[in-house]
Amino acid sequence: MVWLRSIDASMDTAIVAAIDDRLGGVAAEQGVRIPWAIESGSRAWGFPSPDSDYDCRFFYVRTGEEYLSPWRPRDVIETPLDAIFDVNGWDLIKAVRLAVRGNATVGEWLRSPLIYGGDEAFRDELLALVDAVTTRPRLRRHYLYLGRRQRALAGLEGEQVRLKRLFYAVRPAATLHWLDTHPHGTPPMRLQELLAEVNIPPTLRDTMAELISVKSVTRELGKGTVPRVIADYISVHLDQPVPVNVPLAPDAHARAADTFRGLVTRFAP
Repeated sequence: MVWLRSIDASMDTAIVAAIDDRLGGVAAEQGVRIPWAIESGSRAWGFPSPDSDYDCRFFYVRTGEEYLSPWRPRDVIETPLDAIFDVNGWDLIKAVRLAVRGNATVGEWLRSPLIYGGDEAFRDELLALVDAVTTRPRLRRHYLYLGRRQRALAGLEGEQVRLKRLFYAVRPAATLHWLDTHPHGTPPMRLQELLAEVNIPPTLRDTMAELISVKSVTRELGKGTVPRVIADYISVHLDQPVPVNVPLAPDAHARAADTFRGLVTRFAP
């Protein structure tokens, strides 16, 4: 077994240790195994603030007997939420089902550069399933809905918007732009890499770089006016038609079932 861990030097060591303890507590109290735990959110996406909370996400595996029970437990484990800690995870069965439906979050968690702890074989096998069953139309649908929801939460239709939320709308827009210009491959997670790999005007690139720089040293961005070049970019990529009647990838259910059974056999507690 190859156990992976990748913690950035900018992350608070005391908070990381507390997250490690919380994950250990979840495994012991719930009787599950956690073969993959990562940091998601703004830290993984390349635009954290000094006061950003820690968004730990994990996949867990229950015993084979629990998966056979008609009274299966919830497929989500949540821990107490506060200003610092946002730690919760998905059952493997939920991850597999969402991956087949085209939910890009599963792949993003598996590709996060910030890893609290994870089994390389578990990641590679589940990621192989994600890559096999994910179709471009379903991926596009995911980021269109995500981007539109974040645009609404940011209040981008108003004169004064929540600038912190602006980034959560830009990233799906940039991901859609990347998908439009790259027929193959997987879009990067970090916003800076997404923007670097698409053709955008220098004014947009400079404006985004400045906002990311300001966010990295500012505890509360507050509200402000969205630069027109950013508002236009978001609109261009989020106002596209949403794909409908998108079929599943060939043999998606059969492949997902095989992968699920194999991972439960190897990683159940």
